[in-house]
Parts: sequence; structure tokens; C-alpha cells
Amino acid sequence: MQPDPGFRERIALYALLTAMTSFSIDALLPGLRQLGAELGPAPPLSTQHVISLFKFGMVFGELWFGPLSDALGRRRSLIIGLCLYVAGSLIAMCAPSLPLLILGRVLQGIGVAGPKIATRAMIRDQFEGDAMAQVMSLMFTLFILVPMLAPVLAQGLIVHAGWRSLFAVYIGLAVLGGAWLLVRHPETLPRGRRIAFQPGLLWRNGKRILGCTRVTLLIAATGLVFGAQLLYLSIAPDLFFDLYGIGDRFPLYFAGLAAGLGLASFVNAALVRRFGMEAMAWVGFAGLVLSGMALLLATVLSAGRPSLGPFMGLMLCAFFAIGILFGNLNALALRSLGQIAGLGASLISAGSSLVSTLFAVALGRFYDGTAYGLAAGLTLAALGSSVLFGLSLHADASPVVPVQAGDVGRSAHPGNAA
Repeated sequence: MQPDPGFRERIALYALLTAMTSFSIDALLPGLRQLGAELGPAPPLSTQHVISLFKFGMVFGELWFGPLSDALGRRRSLIIGLCLYVAGSLIAMCAPSLPLLILGRVLQGIGVAGPKIATRAMIRDQFEGDAMAQVMSLMFTLFILVPMLAPVLAQGLIVHAGWRSLFAVYIGLAVLGGAWLLVRHPETLPRGRRIAFQPGLLWRNGKRILGCTRVTLLIAATGLVFGAQLLYLSIAPDLFFDLYGIGDRFPLYFAGLAAGLGLASFVNAALVRRFGMEAMAWVGFAGLVLSGMALLLATVLSAGRPSLGPFMGLMLCAFFAIGILFGNLNALALRSLGQIAGLGASLISAGSSLVSTLFAVALGRFYDGTAYGLAAGLTLAALGSSVLFGLSLHADASPVVPVQAGDVGRSAHPGNAA
């Protein structure tokens, strides 16, 4: 691929807009204790809902902004999302109580889905196949810096300016991203290819997308892969403390594993055009299965308490495999969607988020102070997702043809030709 002069700038812009999701979560974690002390509890709400209800808002927004971007264009829907995000940030920054703060966080979550979904649709508009996987991997390479650096940088800001200052930073990032987009990035969805925002159309096109067996299998496979990662994130602080007595140094270990994700995305971006995204995905699945089974064996042999060195090494391998899979699975799922990439990105993101959340919540309940739950969950997710991926490759690969306003009598089969 010979990129145009603005290629690197677009990747940087996509990374900034996409990273707002992670930054909105990771940066606030060090301030939760201070936030709770200032605002106090408001049963049944607690400081935990500052994170969980943000994610709830995001899932709702993911379902909304996909069809909106197909109807209004990518840039306009993205700007609407940023405006909602800024409004939520202002409410949260000025909130005198925990319920009002959480209201702002829910609005933030809905709004941040705008840039998340619209950037994926922009990528699908401009790139095909392996090139799309390469772009998503390059974007994720930059994106992964957020969980590595956000908690450390935010801790310093909170110490000097308090937790409310974080929301000022959120607003600044949204304004920067919006201005950058408006000044430097063209619309990628021409008016002639837009799909009217009509409930009937959305329902019919949604049925076509989810009726495409290949896309549905890839959604489930992606959900299991990230369910393994979410399971680790949900129990990691307790796991490191219970097994290895690590408390204050946990952010360093967290950053080390996040670096594995970034390195894998960089490697994938360099190799995917040569070997293809299906081959690279198989490499990722092989690594995930082997690391999961090795961790499970090490856990069993050590009565649930593997040594820190082998544990970190195997988890680094697992995270490297997840990094290989990220861009490829998303690109493969989007490949069949074309003109309805906005709605498709919404359903892919929301569907995989739902699968990953259910998987992590279900397996997380079995945490008992040992590594058994994590090792078993990682192995189960690796085996299940690789089987689903294999099945998807044998499913119908015909593109999903959207239903347009006024279409009559067209077959609802997802692979029906126009």
C-alpha cells in the first residue's frame, strides 16, 4: 500500500478519538477514592457505578450512533457524539452529588460511542480486507498507550488539582478531536450512499446483518477473546495482591502487559498485508490457546499459585495473541458490510461487548484467591473463540446488501445480490 500524505495523520486522529473510551475509564480509577470521600455514598449507588454505568451508556450509544452515521454521515454523527460527551463531562465536573455525577457519566458513555463507532465506519469506507486490518492494528498500537500511561498521569493531576480536573481534560480532548476532524478530515460517506434513519429500515438491515452467519460467528468469537481480557482486568488487582502480595506496584505490571498488546498490534500491522488477516488471526488463536492451556497446567501443578515469573510470561503471551486478533477480527467482521458499515459497527461492537461482559461476569464469580478461575476462563475463551472463527470461515462470504427506502419485494437473505 502506498499511503497518501495524510495517512499517518488520519491514523493519529483515529487513535485519539478511539482512545477517549479507554481514557474516560482508566484515568478516573485513581480518583475514585477521593471522589467517594467528597460526594459520599448515595445508596443504591456507589463509586463503582461511576465506571459500570459509563459502560452501560456506551453500549446504548453504540446501538444509536451506527445507524446515525449511515444516515447523516460519519463526521456529523461523530460531532454529535462529542457534543454529548462534553455535556456529560460538564455535568460530572460540576456535580454536587454522586447521582448527578453518575448521570453525567452515563451521558459521557453515550457520547463517546459516537467517535468509537464513526471512526470504525470511516476506516471501512476507505480500506478493504488486509489493508483495513493493517490500519486498525496501527491505530490500536497508538491506542494502547492509554491504559499504560493514563492512570499514572491522572494520579499526578488528581494530587495537584483534584478529581474534577480530569473532566476538564476530557472536555479538552473532545474539543481537540472535534476541531481536528472538522479542519483536516473529509466526509467518507457520500450523500448518495447514505441510508435514511427509519426504524423499519434499521430493523430490516439489522436482521440482514445478524442473519449473516459469518458476521454473527465473528461477533461471538470477538466477544470471547475480549471476555478473556475483561476477566483478567476484573480480578487482576485482587489476584496480584492475594497471590504475590503486589499492591502499589500493580500499575507497573498492568502497563507491562498492555505493552504486549501494543507490540502485537505493531507486528500485525507490519505482516498482515503479506500473509493476510485470516492467517494472522490463526496465529493469534494458536498463541491464545497455547498460553491458556500452559497457564492452566502451571496452575494445577502449583495448587493454584503459579510463580510470578511464569504467570507474567504466559499472560504476556496471551495479551500478545489478543493484540494480534484485535484488528483482524474486527476487519473480518466489517468486510461483508460495505455501505451499512455504521450500523454493522454498532451491532458488532455492542454484540461483542455483551458477550465479553457476560463471560467475564460469569467466570469472575469463581475467583477464590487462586489463578484457577483466570486460567480456566482464558483456556475456555481461547478454545471457544477459535472454533467459532473456524466455523465463520466456512460460512457464506457474500456481502450484505442493505435495504433502501422504498425497496419492495427484495429477498431478506443477507447475501442477496443487488
